[in-house]
Amino acid sequence: MAITRAAKTRTSSRRSWWLAGGMLGLAIGYFFWYTPYAALTKSLSAGLLPGMDAQVGGFVLLPAAALGTLVGASLFLGLTGWWRYIGTREVLGRARRFPSRTMIVAGFFMALVIATTTLNYTFAGVSILFMLLMMRAGVLILSPIVDTVRRRRVRVYSWAALVFSLGAVATALADVNSYTLTLGAVASLAVYYAGYTGRFQIMSRVAKTGDEHTDRRYFAEEAISSAVWQLLLCAVIAATGLGPIPAALREGFSTFLLTPAVLPAFGIGLLYSALYVYGTLIYLDPREYTWCVPANRCASLLSGLVASFGLTALAGIAAPGTGQLVGTGFVALAILALSFPAIRSALRPSPPLMLFICGGNTCRSAMAETIARAALATTRWRVTSAGLNATPDTPMPEHARAALTRLGIPTAEHRARQVTPELIAQAHTVYTMTAAHRDAILALAPQAADKTICLDPAGDIADPHGSAPTAYQDCATHLHTVIHQRLVPDNTSPTPAR
Repeated sequence: MAITRAAKTRTSSRRSWWLAGGMLGLAIGYFFWYTPYAALTKSLSAGLLPGMDAQVGGFVLLPAAALGTLVGASLFLGLTGWWRYIGTREVLGRARRFPSRTMIVAGFFMALVIATTTLNYTFAGVSILFMLLMMRAGVLILSPIVDTVRRRRVRVYSWAALVFSLGAVATALADVNSYTLTLGAVASLAVYYAGYTGRFQIMSRVAKTGDEHTDRRYFAEEAISSAVWQLLLCAVIAATGLGPIPAALREGFSTFLLTPAVLPAFGIGLLYSALYVYGTLIYLDPREYTWCVPANRCASLLSGLVASFGLTALAGIAAPGTGQLVGTGFVALAILALSFPAIRSALRPSPPLMLFICGGNTCRSAMAETIARAALATTRWRVTSAGLNATPDTPMPEHARAALTRLGIPTAEHRARQVTPELIAQAHTVYTMTAAHRDAILALAPQAADKTICLDPAGDIADPHGSAPTAYQDCATHLHTVIHQRLVPDNTSPTPAR
């Protein structure tokens, strides 16, 4: 069943034009949609749009923006077919597509992020770039904390990108001393940070695996939950609260809907639903947050800069200062650090990759990786492993390590990881432990048929997981025999797939 679940994906985002270009494409898409979103939000709240003779408060425009987000999210899920990734649950006695409880909570946290992001651009006397920098600084600092809590490995180039991104924030903030950070802005930022903290914790626990079905399910359920939550929170506060904020929300639900400004407010929500797609897919990348967050933040920082200069040219508001321009240079350095793996690969092509696959990537494929790496130590081959239904970062069982030690094979630290179409594409040869594993790989990456082969042509390799120590020893011996029969006679050319 685990293999079947891993092979469910049939609709491939990799073939969608709007997802072309991998992570770079996602960052460009995020930049493309964030720029008009930030500019429109500031223009509407400051009364800068043609035909406007008054400013629009952030809480007044929030209900229309929330409605736009709900419509935008629904349209996206419907047009792409991603609504099918929403889980099925019994609701009112009938099976319906409905988010899980965990994802309803995740949607609540994301609703806080959406609402406060819009509000943060509406405070008088505070520039787009200033509030953007404040939001980005907090999430940048949050990213390595979440990685540490979730025990994700943070690579050197990710730390470099984080440092450069923080340098961009600090440098840009150096020349914004003329702006006032009001009490309302401080409170809004605090809620924004809390929303991201809760969101990242849940995302780390239930998604960010590299498994397309799992990550798209997270995306679909969070998207619709957060859109509904945002509208619901606005309605509840407007109906039950006292004071200026509930009053502003009530105005947003009533008289404001009859004004011409309602259309750009609705457009703000539509634009956010578009940028949400790209931003969330960046965060769902299986790499650590310390890598993903700078990738996202760099795109949004550039968006804020472009939006600020656009409003300077069109409406005459103060242009970004020198420090903010220098901060853009730091953004460029952060992008360079994030690009390090791709640059290194282009300048120094990697040796061919041999990939071993099983279910959980803790026993069979992990032991096969260790045995093959020792057998091919004098060659240029790279060896790795992954699982069709792996729980990321799960270590190799002690019985498996002991079995390898008895064979005289040194064991290094192993952490399970999920197989992805990208990893399969990188591999020169893919060895699976069973015929069912091979079928699942071909369902995930049909183009890999010519290079995917069962490790033992005579039959499946039994899974020792949860069995007695002797089962692990038998599995290790079996793997050792097959690998040496197939690979050691010609260390430079492993048996090709048939």
